[in-house]
Amino acid sequence: MSTLRFRRAALAVTATAVLPIALAACSSDMDSKAKASGTSSTASKPSKDSGADSGTAAMATPFGPACASVPKDGKGSFDGMAKDPVATAASNNTALSTLVTAVKKAGLVDTLNSAKNITVFAPTNDAFGKIPKSQLDKVLADKAMLTKILTGHVVGEKISPDKLADGSFDTLAKNKLTTSGSGESYMVDDSAKVVCGNVQTANATVHIIDSVLLPKQ
Repeated sequence: MSTLRFRRAALAVTATAVLPIALAACSSDMDSKAKASGTSSTASKPSKDSGADSGTAAMATPFGPACASVPKDGKGSFDGMAKDPVATAASNNTALSTLVTAVKKAGLVDTLNSAKNITVFAPTNDAFGKIPKSQLDKVLADKAMLTKILTGHVVGEKISPDKLADGSFDTLAKNKLTTSGSGESYMVDDSAKVVCGNVQTANATVHIIDSVLLPKQ
C-alpha cells in the first residue's frame, strides 16, 4: 500500500509540475501565431467612445484628397468625430459649416443625431457655393424643400467603401441615390465626387462630397 501511495503522490507532483509548462507553451504558440497573423491572442472589445459597432472596426480608414485637411486632433479630427453623433460631429468640421446651418434650419439635428447606422453624403461649403446665392437663399428659406434636399443625402444603412463601386440606395427622402467608381475614386448620382470617404461618427458613416445632390427635375 505504501508503494502505491508513493507512486500516486509522484504522479500528482509530476502533473502539477508539467501542467503550467504545457499551458505556457500553448500560450506562447498562440501568441506566435497571433503575431504572425497581425492579431492579438487576447480578444479586444470595441471602444464605447469610438461609436463603432463590431463591423465598423474592420472597415477601411478615411480616404480621398480632402481628408488631408481634416485636423489631426480635437473634436474635428477623425477620432473626435467618431465620438459624436453625426450632426454634432459635422458641426466640429469647418468644411461642413453650411451643411450644419441647413440642417439646423430644417430642424433635422435631433433626427440625424438619434438615427442609427445611417450614411450621410455630406456636401462641403464649396459644394453649396456652386449654387447661385439667390437659389440657395430660396432653398434655405423653404423648410419643406430644404428638408427634402437634405434627407436626399441620407441613406438608412451604413455604406462601406466596397458598396460604393456600383450601388443603388433608398434615401430618407424616398428617392434613389446611385454610386459608382473604384479604388478611392467614387461618384454619387454621376454628379458629385467623394472627396473624403468613410468618415465614422458615433451613429453614421459620412462620405464628404463636392456637390449638392439636388432633386432631379
